[in-house]
Amino acid sequence: MKQLFSLMLAFVPVMYSADVYGQGKAIGLIAHRGGVVDSTFTENGLPALREAARQGYKMVETDMRVTADGVLIANHDADFNRFYGDLRKVTETSWAEARALTSRLDGNHPMLLEDVFRFCAENKMAVMLDNKIAGLDTALFSGLTVLLDRYHLRESAIMIGTDESTGFFTGKVRLSCSRKQLEENMKKPGYRPDHYYLFERPASLTREDVAWARKHNIRVVAAINKYHYRKSADMMADAKRDCERMLAYGVTEFQIDSEFRQFLLK
Repeated sequence: MKQLFSLMLAFVPVMYSADVYGQGKAIGLIAHRGGVVDSTFTENGLPALREAARQGYKMVETDMRVTADGVLIANHDADFNRFYGDLRKVTETSWAEARALTSRLDGNHPMLLEDVFRFCAENKMAVMLDNKIAGLDTALFSGLTVLLDRYHLRESAIMIGTDESTGFFTGKVRLSCSRKQLEENMKKPGYRPDHYYLFERPASLTREDVAWARKHNIRVVAAINKYHYRKSADMMADAKRDCERMLAYGVTEFQIDSEFRQFLLK
């Protein structure tokens, strides 16, 4: 019976009731770093995406960079060294050169951003974009919005933007903000709450912040990421504590590394 229960749990979609925490709302998880990433899966890789779909994540966060020949790809780091053993920067590498690289973990090859979009559309998953492209390239960014529209992802997409691109993407893709930034944006002509979302790590997100955002109809996403706990003596205990505190505040959406998924299951 225990084995059967464990098998059933592995395939439960990641939209959980939070009644156990007294909130009565579903919990939505966003797979950080391009899917379910662990010691066997490459960040922003097809195997990691497939595992995220298998586990039922409703959204995938993927990192957006551009190659030397202007091709949008999914890669977190500025270079290809960590997974592919290549020190060249993405901006100094052509797409033909990048696609030939092979991950030492799972045999993955760097992915076109469009292929990530296609996968998400086929698996009914939304996308969270981390824009790591410097400057303001309006032609490139216009191409991005075309891709999002092609796969019917723009309406549900959210973005971690850059200062340079904020003006371009405002009103086109929902952008991450701190509370201070949101309060400043509220004073600007044309402000709409659905242009933005409040995005913070637990160390910077208070109960009052969450209540304020709800009052102003602003979406809230908490980031529970391994990087935030890199100096922690007990990463898992600290992450568990943060998850429980965010749930108690009424947060229902989390960008999360897969190790911490267990703390948000009912």
